[in-house]
This record gives sequence, C-alpha cells and structure tokens, in this order.
Amino acid sequence: MTTMMSAATTCTQPLLEAKHLQLSYGQQVAFHDVSLPIASGEIMAIVGPSGCGKSSFLSCLNRMSDLVPHCHVQGEIHFNGTNILSPRTDTLLLRRRIGMIFQKPNPFPLSVWENLALPLREHGLVKSQTSRRAFRQAIHQAIEAVLRDVGLWEEVKNRLHSSALALSGGQQQRLCIARALILQPEVLLLDEPCSALDPLASAVVEELMLRLRPRYTQVVITHNLAQAKRIADRIAVFWVQQHKGQLIEVGSTQQIFNAPTHELTAAYVSGGKG
Repeated sequence: MTTMMSAATTCTQPLLEAKHLQLSYGQQVAFHDVSLPIASGEIMAIVGPSGCGKSSFLSCLNRMSDLVPHCHVQGEIHFNGTNILSPRTDTLLLRRRIGMIFQKPNPFPLSVWENLALPLREHGLVKSQTSRRAFRQAIHQAIEAVLRDVGLWEEVKNRLHSSALALSGGQQQRLCIARALILQPEVLLLDEPCSALDPLASAVVEELMLRLRPRYTQVVITHNLAQAKRIADRIAVFWVQQHKGQLIEVGSTQQIFNAPTHELTAAYVSGGKG
C-alpha cells in the first residue's frame, strides 16, 4: 500500500499547521517533510514507535527546539496564519500561547500557590491594581479558577502554601497543566503526559483532557494506543523510513483504527508492528 490521505482527514481552517517541516540535529535528520494541519478545539494524538520524531516534532510547534544545541528546523509552521519560524517571532509570547506539558511532572520546588503565581507575575498577566490587597486578590481568583479547571481545588485548597513536591504524581501533573492554563494559552502540547503515572492517575488526566476540549486545542503524544482511541479526534501516525521520521498517515480516530490506508498503520494498530 502507499500513503493516502483522504479529503476527510484534512483540516479546512487549521489553527496550527506544519508545512514541509524538517528537523535535524547536526547531520542527523529526526523527521522529514511533515505537513500536518491541526484544527481549533480538537485533540490530535501523535503515535508511532520510539525514535520516529514525535517529540522532536512537538518541540517545534512552540519553538522549544530553539533551546537544543545544533538543532535546525526547515519548513513553515503557521499559527493563526502567521509563520512562527520567522525570526521576528516573540518566542516568549509564543510559548505562553502554545503551552507545553512534559512526560514527567516538573513542578517548581515552591508552594502550590507560587507555582501558579510566579508565571502570572513573570508574564505580567495580572494588571496593576490600586492596592496590594487588590493585586493579591486578582492572583487568588486566577489561581482558584485554573485549579478548579484541572479538578485540583478541593484537593489542595487547604495546602496552597505547602510544597508542590508533596503532591502525588497525578496531582503534580495536573498542577503543571494548571500552570500552563493560567497563562491563557490557545494550544496545549502534551508529550506523553501519562507515561509516569499509575493507571488511576492516568485516567484522571485523560478525563481532564476531554473536559478541556474544545476550549483548548491539544496535541498529545502517546504510546498508549488505547488512550489515543479514547481521547483523540484525529490521529497522526509517524514512522521511521530511510532512517528518518515521517508522517505516514493522518485521519479520524475511527478511520485510523478501523480502515487505515497505510500497511504500516494497519500493522501498528493491530499490534503487528511497533
């Protein structure tokens, strides 16, 4: 079989779109010629075997790849119609609008409160108030709102000033999601957000991702095909071909699992490959 992408798999008005994207580390190409539109409000799952360029691709979408030595990106990434790979892009603002959640929860070694208040202050998202009390109240309201969004408020409201590192792994991951949400992003990039969690904590994070749709566009890397089937609107399948990561198929979740057009996709979702 050859790679095929039907009209049904395309996105007519993408919020975020990679066009002929390639990333290299020195002379080593991580992935090559990836074009992928992502619609506003959808959950896009990226799947495929290890080493096929999934995390490298994700890091390009908010230019975290800029922080990697000897990393070179070619092609275009359009966000709201603007190519974010332009040298004129304000990367600090970009990473506020396109937040990143990593595999392992990484709360700051501060209190729960400070994990959320610090980014608010750093990005200047709470406007100056007439008094210190009003300023603190504005921060409190923003913190409570995002903790409620991620289902943490009732669990942590009595220990807001205790260390975030004392939270369970699942709670820490939801706190990290809250930390991204408090910056009022449009897109969340989640790189295997459940891989370090037990099944119960994973289920809570999955439920959270579903609750956040369609308020936030989400791009999720997962090695758990059952998880992708449960949460994703569409799925992009990456593979290694000729020593380079490539996008071999993208389609609705139902199509990818029930009627894949690429033989490698069919083998992967059936457990025969990967």
